[in-house]
Amino acid sequence: MATPAKRASPSKPERPVKPVKPIKAIKASESTKPVKPSAAADADAEPFLRFRHPVALRKKTLSLLGTLEQADDATVHRDALSALVVELTNSGLDAYFMAPLRRAGAGFIVEQSAKLGLVGVQQVMGSVVRQIVGRMDGPQLISVSVSIRQFMR
Repeated sequence: MATPAKRASPSKPERPVKPVKPIKAIKASESTKPVKPSAAADADAEPFLRFRHPVALRKKTLSLLGTLEQADDATVHRDALSALVVELTNSGLDAYFMAPLRRAGAGFIVEQSAKLGLVGVQQVMGSVVRQIVGRMDGPQLISVSVSIRQFMR
């Protein structure tokens, strides 16, 4: 048995579609310019990405890393390190995903949808980070600290 076709409600006027701002295209030649390695760079150095994070977060990071590296028992700082890793991750997600989305002018609904999705990602990642860092011993925690310092250079 066929069902009647759904009709638009006459009480609700149709919303006009808001035009999306076009994103400026980057020419391939602009994005793939060769980078000359510095004299101090290792021959086997891999390419990497970095992001700018707030000054307060940088100070907090350097303070915690210094405390952890100087501690007689680095395991005392597991919780603080895992919280820092989560905070740095959240800052990176904002820098690499949300900030470009805002600059692109994607719109309020798209931004809110993205934020909602990232909240789920951050909750799962936070839980995993806390479990993993929470099981590390002193030398492993120091290794994580050294890695974070290398990312900050």
